[in-house]
Amino acid sequence: MMDKMIFGRYVPAESVLHRMDPRSKLVLIFLFVCIVFLANNMLTYGLLTVYTFLMIALSKVPIRFIYTGLKPVLLLVIFTLFLHLFLTKEGEVLFRFGWITIYEEGLRQGIFISLRFFLLILMTSILTLTTTPIEITDGLESLLAPLNKIKFPVHELALMMSISLRFIPTLMQETDKIMKAQTARGVDFSSGPIKERIKAIIPLLIPLFVSSFKRAEELAVAMESRGYRGGEGRTKYRQLNWGLKDTAMLAMLAALTLVLILLRT
Repeated sequence: MMDKMIFGRYVPAESVLHRMDPRSKLVLIFLFVCIVFLANNMLTYGLLTVYTFLMIALSKVPIRFIYTGLKPVLLLVIFTLFLHLFLTKEGEVLFRFGWITIYEEGLRQGIFISLRFFLLILMTSILTLTTTPIEITDGLESLLAPLNKIKFPVHELALMMSISLRFIPTLMQETDKIMKAQTARGVDFSSGPIKERIKAIIPLLIPLFVSSFKRAEELAVAMESRGYRGGEGRTKYRQLNWGLKDTAMLAMLAALTLVLILLRT
């Protein structure tokens, strides 16, 4: 399961989103995270859902691949739904059975907040699926370039975030390997009391931390051996180019924002 996780992975393809400037994609994701909170009824959430799946279609990443990678997240989304369903006690009673009482507002908030959470995960996943870590680094560095005037370490911040994204799938694969090795030795991660499961995780965390520090040290040695001394004076092989498609995508999102404001209740 963990080796199929999509967050942090890049899927090469010939699509509009792959050819976009990384700066426009970063701005697009940032604005989407902001406007998703404008939705507060079925129509506005429907428009956000249509827009999100339109972005998935434009990315040309297989739906089955995204679905497989988001399976662990779907459990969290469902848990969020049930949390609001049973804990929010406002509005009319829709269902009552013993100690279980479901209210109208609990159902509404559960659906809306779960959908909002799911759409945010989908859109941020599209960013990493269609943009390489080096492009994300260059885009962040370019967008934050004005902060260089106040001596803010823009290059180092962008590089740190890029490395973090790159190592997420690597660490997930490492975790999966360690879990299989521990299972072969008789450790059971899927059954038994919660206390025993927590104890079983300890043999998993220790080798994972050791492996993480080893990979970090190897990366530091590799960067030092290649003469890396920070961002000052460095030139770039790939130049960023803001095109018509980037402006069109942002204009589409701006139009969606205006519609959401008009349709709010």
